[in-house]
Amino acid sequence: MPERIEQLKNWLSSELDFSEYTLEPASSDASFRRYFRVLHSGESLVVMDAPPSREDTRPFVQVSGMFAGLGLNVPQVIDEDPEQGFLLLSDLGSRPYLDALNDETVERLYGDALGALATIQACTPGDAPLPVYDQTLLLNEMELCREWLIGKHLGLTLTGQQSSMLDAAFDLLADSALQQPQVCVHRDYHSRNLMLTESNNPGILDFQDAVIGPVTYDLVSLLRDCYIDWPRERVEDWALGYQTLALQSGVLQEGYDDPQQFLRWFDLMGMQRHLKAAGIFARLNHRDGKPGYLGDIPRTLGYVVEVASRHDDLAAFGEFIDVAVLARLSDAN
Repeated sequence: MPERIEQLKNWLSSELDFSEYTLEPASSDASFRRYFRVLHSGESLVVMDAPPSREDTRPFVQVSGMFAGLGLNVPQVIDEDPEQGFLLLSDLGSRPYLDALNDETVERLYGDALGALATIQACTPGDAPLPVYDQTLLLNEMELCREWLIGKHLGLTLTGQQSSMLDAAFDLLADSALQQPQVCVHRDYHSRNLMLTESNNPGILDFQDAVIGPVTYDLVSLLRDCYIDWPRERVEDWALGYQTLALQSGVLQEGYDDPQQFLRWFDLMGMQRHLKAAGIFARLNHRDGKPGYLGDIPRTLGYVVEVASRHDDLAAFGEFIDVAVLARLSDAN
């Protein structure tokens, strides 16, 4: 998109009066957004390029202001041009959690991330004018797996019995999500969207899709990350530790202290997210020409299979994912 780069350069020079600067790619994500690092007058800044025909910068600006007001470490919006789809942001650095996580650092880094998550979730639905993570959205996200991974990527035609089984599993997972206390949800809270920072760690990115939704959504996004995994026992200890923190901070009210109920919510919420993510990874390959996420599908669906095997009402569904989907992935990839 050379013309888009020229448009960006013109915005920097004409609208922002950047006479001398350097511009280099910073990153891209699983959307149509791109990011560039701008060095200007000895300062490093970041430009978000979000083509208006594909993306809307206004939710990012809204949520950035809301999170900053809570004391969270998010990029400051220095300048904006929603009509052209450009934002000038402060730079939170170039070291994501994913590059820093290991057995020695994980307790400290996740401790910081879980503390920030409690702050996000303390923002009640009444305080946050955000969309609601409703049944339609929950179901539509899981349908991405059926359409793009099972249908498009693997070329499978489901039998009527298999389709009914998927329908029942999707309904069960959506119902479980809706039964949970509803809080402010980042909606993509994982190791690639958390930056290691020297102060007020972590830096938090990619929050423009925030909603009001289930209390375990961001928690399972972080602890059962599509890009890095940890032993089940350790994950469950972290999850229950967060339940205690949420009870102490008022995120969870009295009556939500049953650890088994919380872990079931956590498990089933993760299944919903991982089905969605697997579908998105396949769509990125086929629709957007981004095959780099295909290698993350086995880990992502591995969570689904492992969790389903521990819940009798989802065991048959998990076996289907294992035998009909995971087993075929190596051939399809």
